[in-house]
Amino acid sequence: MLTRFCLIAAIVFGVAVAGINLWKVREVIVTTRTERDNERSLKEQAQSDLAQTRRELSDTKDDLAQTKQNLETTTAERDRLQGETAALTKQNKTLEGRLKQTTEQLNNAQAELAAWSALGIGVDQVKGIIAAAKAAEEALQVANAEKDILGKELRKTQSELAKFVDPAYKVSLPAGLKGKVLVADPKWQFIVLDIGEDDGVLTDGELLVNRDGRLVAKVRIQSVQKDRSIANLMDGWRLGDVIEGDLVIPAL
Repeated sequence: MLTRFCLIAAIVFGVAVAGINLWKVREVIVTTRTERDNERSLKEQAQSDLAQTRRELSDTKDDLAQTKQNLETTTAERDRLQGETAALTKQNKTLEGRLKQTTEQLNNAQAELAAWSALGIGVDQVKGIIAAAKAAEEALQVANAEKDILGKELRKTQSELAKFVDPAYKVSLPAGLKGKVLVADPKWQFIVLDIGEDDGVLTDGELLVNRDGRLVAKVRIQSVQKDRSIANLMDGWRLGDVIEGDLVIPAL
């Protein structure tokens, strides 16, 4: 009897313990599910926030790229406008200068017109005066040219005459005369110069040949052309070989 009672008591106690354990397990399961649901909610919220952040970052990148492009476009447009402004400013200054010059010319023309009007001279008379002045100027130029020619011939004749009168006469050449050796022939002792009658060169005129400021030789003119002359090397004055490019100046 006692054994049965103990067995029953043990069974009841086991059932009680199992019930308590079942209740605790149920509580743990409920708590675990709640935590799981909370974690899932937090994860979903985090994923949603991450997606939103990525969208905002993408939008920000697009806005930044657009802003950069707009800045480059604006900078290029600014540079273009600055270039156009500088060009227009320069053109404006040029036009102002031309306008000033034109205004001065107009004022001068008006002053001249007023002067002619005050003299009572008509347009046709003015044209005749201008034509006569132009003809006189041309005639003066011709006369000056003829004068130069006659002057050269006179100096040439006077030089020839002086040599006949005085065999020791030294022909005078223009003080500022300068020339260059075009051809040099050491075998036949002559040179060709790039100066002639137009430069005032006369036959028997004497020239010093120099190179880099150093005397090389002394020559005497033998024949003269319009823009060329031929000279012979003088004995006792050859200090070196004359070459093309050497300079010559009057000896006197």
